[in-house]
Amino acid sequence: MTNLTHYQIYDLLNRPHPLWLVKINLSETTLWMADLSECNLSWSDFTRSDLSWAILIKANLSRANLSQANLFEAYLSECNLTEANLTRANLTRAYLDRAVLVQSLMVDTNLSRANITRANLNRANLSGAICTRADFSKSDLISANLNSANCTNTNFFETNLGNADLRNANFDGADLTGANLAGADIAGARFGSANLSDAIMPDGKKHT
Repeated sequence: MTNLTHYQIYDLLNRPHPLWLVKINLSETTLWMADLSECNLSWSDFTRSDLSWAILIKANLSRANLSQANLFEAYLSECNLTEANLTRANLTRAYLDRAVLVQSLMVDTNLSRANITRANLNRANLSGAICTRADFSKSDLISANLNSANCTNTNFFETNLGNADLRNANFDGADLTGANLAGADIAGARFGSANLSDAIMPDGKKHT
């Protein structure tokens, strides 16, 4: 892991992009509104860093450690977060549309009001995540773990939740119109006032 001084970080951010910053250590660093779009940040360490309003569009953050990072309203559209650690990170109102989050670790992560449309979250672990009013429409969450996640008033329009672990999750008020729940484990899950119109239920039958 590369350690940098504050001056070196400032110097780097002002160099021509995209930057190659593999395994860089930017833990506990304030990077408000920093532009790291299209940069290679794989295996990097952003533990407890403040990336509020940061621009990370199309950045490579595969296997990066973003645990407990603050990504409030950060722009992560089309970002590669494969196997990234986002445990307890704050992604409130973040933009993750078309992002790749395959096998990412998002335990207890705050995704409230985040835009996660058309994203790939296959086999991601969102156990205990706060997803209230987030938008997962048309995303893939095949075999994802949403055990005990708070998904109240969340948009899952035409979302693929096939074989997902939805045990004890709260879907009160969620929009699951046209969603695929085939093979999903919904033991203990709550669907009070949820819209399940045209959804494929765990038994493979369409909800009517």
